[in-house]
Amino acid sequence: MSSRTQLHAHHVPLAVLVLLAAAAPLLAGAQPASPDPAADACANPSVDGACHNVPKALRLKLIAIPTILVASVIGVCLPLFSRSVPALRPDHNLFVIVKAFASGVILATGYMHVLPDSFNNLTSPCLPKKPWGDFSFTTFVAMLAALFTLLVDSLMLTFYNRKRSRNTSGQRVGADQESRPAHGHGHGDIVAAESAAVAKPEDDEASKVQLHRNRVVVQVLEMGIIVHSVVIGLGIGASQSVCTIRPLVAAMCFHQLFEGIGLGGCILRAEYGLKMRAGLLFFFSTTTPFGIALGLALTKVYRENSPTALVVVGLLNAASAGLLHYMALVELLAADFMGPKLQGSVRLQLVSFAAVLLGAGGMSVMAKWA
Repeated sequence: MSSRTQLHAHHVPLAVLVLLAAAAPLLAGAQPASPDPAADACANPSVDGACHNVPKALRLKLIAIPTILVASVIGVCLPLFSRSVPALRPDHNLFVIVKAFASGVILATGYMHVLPDSFNNLTSPCLPKKPWGDFSFTTFVAMLAALFTLLVDSLMLTFYNRKRSRNTSGQRVGADQESRPAHGHGHGDIVAAESAAVAKPEDDEASKVQLHRNRVVVQVLEMGIIVHSVVIGLGIGASQSVCTIRPLVAAMCFHQLFEGIGLGGCILRAEYGLKMRAGLLFFFSTTTPFGIALGLALTKVYRENSPTALVVVGLLNAASAGLLHYMALVELLAADFMGPKLQGSVRLQLVSFAAVLLGAGGMSVMAKWA
């Protein structure tokens, strides 16, 4: 696939998220909220006096930025450095088990972290009942995001296959033209050229297609995780409640560690070069600290219970959840469990499934705090 096509496909889901965010303020004001006792709390959220401590909250946020950054770097780098371990090479069973664990982490991130946050935002009493109380926008947007991801994935594969077929036909025409003038020993040359074409293994072509799909998975996963990480960081940075920030920082360190392991496993399968790996690592590791810093800068302006903030964050989380669900179930788990390696061994299937449960279970426990 050409670099222009890859760039376009990579930014199309991002454009949809931006459009959702741009339309959210209009939807947020669809109907004025009816006066009720919760209105004052939404306009000026009350905070317990013992928890509301601006200096302590600021110190915790400043500690959170480097701590979460280090946890993110460690998590995403662990699978990338596993290539130096012979047992974790792609042709070994242990590598398949590690991939299954990573897929479970990604799956639980979508179901247990991102989707509930979207439900909480879009069903908040601070939003007007119409339209937000009359329709399940969270599941609707998540469904559309999953279907849109399917469309992008399918189109990218189609463009790649067309380009590959054009290149293959061009190579065959060139080989035929070179073989025609040699009448003296042309027959032998033609036979040799045909033998070389036949000798090209189909497995090599299939591996190239799979590698391309793995890279699409990494790009979409990275985008979905980044959106959620910025939103979480923004909430931490804007909060002034010590009782909220202290457990959330500790939980986010473990969250980013496990999520980094899941993403790092996918990056490892994509076989990117050093520069691309460094870029993916940088964006994953810095998005949550960036969100915290942004929340600090917007403390006086940003209110997480305002209708606009609730709608924007809720729609972005719903779209991110749809991306993660599709990628985890279709591109990661289904592709591996229906593939020849796991289909050839019932024992490896069961062990890999246990690894999926372990990864999903660990991230599900984290959802209690983050």
